[in-house]
Amino acid sequence: MRYVGKIYRPPSEARSYILQATIGCSWNNCTYCDMYRDKPIFRVRPLHETLEDLHFAAARYGGGVEKVFVADGDALVLDLDHWLPILDAARRLFPALTQVSCYATAANILAKSDAELRTLRAHGLTLLYIGPESGDETTMRRIAKGPRPVDATGVSAPRDTDYLYDAHVAAAQKARAAGLRLSAIFLLGAGGVERSAEHARGSARLATAMDPDYLSALTLTLVPGTPLARTAERICFTLPSVDGLLGELRTLVAEARPTDAVFRTNHASNYLPLGGRLPADAGRIVATIDRALAGAIPLRPEGSRGL
Repeated sequence: MRYVGKIYRPPSEARSYILQATIGCSWNNCTYCDMYRDKPIFRVRPLHETLEDLHFAAARYGGGVEKVFVADGDALVLDLDHWLPILDAARRLFPALTQVSCYATAANILAKSDAELRTLRAHGLTLLYIGPESGDETTMRRIAKGPRPVDATGVSAPRDTDYLYDAHVAAAQKARAAGLRLSAIFLLGAGGVERSAEHARGSARLATAMDPDYLSALTLTLVPGTPLARTAERICFTLPSVDGLLGELRTLVAEARPTDAVFRTNHASNYLPLGGRLPADAGRIVATIDRALAGAIPLRPEGSRGL
């Protein structure tokens, strides 16, 4: 396969064929994120190249491909003239295909019409990964969590609203209405010590309002060279202690009330891998976190954590 730069995918896509249909991230301004800074100019890969890659993968792996993850950072930004040939080719070339997924932002979900999202679902797009990272509006704005969302008519959110919080709720509702499954990602530590409590409570509130099918938590890593790391060097941002991060996780689990979400903290950045369903398993998961806070459960060693 031909890939440009580093390739990232969610933990649950470990066995997926990764198709790089876009290069980089169309936003690429989140202050904590280093994932696409080696590709500062976002571009759409020519469609013929993407289709060639699909045919190559089919010739090599065809019958064994059950899931396709379309990269890079927010491939949903592609227009339907790109998406539909990709989806139709994937269904034709991979007879065992059960899932096609990609990263998305609230902005590019809202920029598509209801009909466009339904069309994508009808042609085989099944799952969107969206990372609000926080539900605390102040934190979301400080980490630059996406551009000001614009709906399919070109109207932007009013400036006097909690536009990032509200946009993620609206995007989730719109995606679900089109039949798309949703995986929501939150980032422990994103509010720093200063807004740790607000970040945790707001994240639980937003996870409830978005009502995703899958819910996960990652842990913030201060990557050298990112705007957030430079802020931390000026002593304007302090990451919570490990106990503080586990406390945020406890609040998220205890207070989030999606209808029925698969919950995971299996990303390599986390100190405590957990799994279950929320809200059904909230009590058990909270008890596990409490045992970890008491030192009864070992945490992932610092040297074993990663991005």
